[in-house]
Amino acid sequence: MAFNPQIIPATDFYPNVGVGVGLPFSSPGVFQLTYSSAAALKNNLINYLLTEPGERWDNPTFGGGFRKYLFEQISNDNLGSIQDDISSRISQVFPQVTLNRVEVIGDPVTQIVTAKIYYSIKNQSITDQIEINFG
Repeated sequence: MAFNPQIIPATDFYPNVGVGVGLPFSSPGVFQLTYSSAAALKNNLINYLLTEPGERWDNPTFGGGFRKYLFEQISNDNLGSIQDDISSRISQVFPQVTLNRVEVIGDPVTQIVTAKIYYSIKNQSITDQIEINFG
């Protein structure tokens, strides 16, 4: 009997086939490809969090919607709201992701909010983290 079976996406069996587009767009006129489903998922999470709802042409509900916090004062209530917002949005849009921990840290001096998202991919032994600065 298999306990805790690991699922390998079919796209990961072809290491020379691009799965997604890498971030940031650093090359002029050329997109950098990702070749594993884990790297593509990480870039999709970053893209989702940095996109505002209504910004994508054919998908108006796609996006993290964090511009509403841009000119708010940094307080424990706001940081808690951001943390809850990130957790609920990622859980709804990315069912293949298990959130291990979400930390939102605000610096009142520089007015920068840092969101650290620690996650794992369901049915795979892959854990990773994302750090995004707002401000």
